[in-house]
Amino acid sequence: MPPISRIYLASRSPRRRELLHQIHVNFEMLLFRGGLREDEDVTEDVMAGEDVESYVVRVARAKAEAGVARIPKRGIKALPVLSADTTLELDGEIIGKPENDEHAAEILSRLSGRSHRVLTAVALADGERLECVVNASDVRFRALDDTDIRRYLVSGEHRDKAGAYAVQGRAAMFIEEIRGSYSGIMGLPLFETAQMLKRFGYSL
Repeated sequence: MPPISRIYLASRSPRRRELLHQIHVNFEMLLFRGGLREDEDVTEDVMAGEDVESYVVRVARAKAEAGVARIPKRGIKALPVLSADTTLELDGEIIGKPENDEHAAEILSRLSGRSHRVLTAVALADGERLECVVNASDVRFRALDDTDIRRYLVSGEHRDKAGAYAVQGRAAMFIEEIRGSYSGIMGLPLFETAQMLKRFGYSL
């Protein structure tokens, strides 16, 4: 297998870009024109009876496969496509991104004073093979009152974030304990990602 020195990232997340830069991965953005929620190849809707791990794996794989399919259509160089999906689990329920500020307040109220799981699936595909790994971490929030939640929502940090919070931002002051991967909670577990890239021939 010839070595590779660049990949495509099929994600709009600035956190994932930042994390790839942190480990000096060279990448180009491979974005979907309509946004993933409107893309015919990728649905982020939860299917009936789908558990949280199956959900994040399905979405991450679909993003990678959709990215690979677009390479020949766009006439660009064939490179591996990296994608990821992050979601939360609380009481067996999948908790994704908030629909609005009211929904975000409801989510944060449920997380208050409790532990929840954050799962991130990472997929890498090159048209011949596809690998996917899942990182799961436990996060415990301190008790939040209405003022805590209201002030956090005013910051706007909750928007477009799984679980309505960003571990690397103001929400860090809510977190009593983390067991697992900080980068995984951010949206891209770097240990698993680096190991997968090496298996695909990327030298780190």
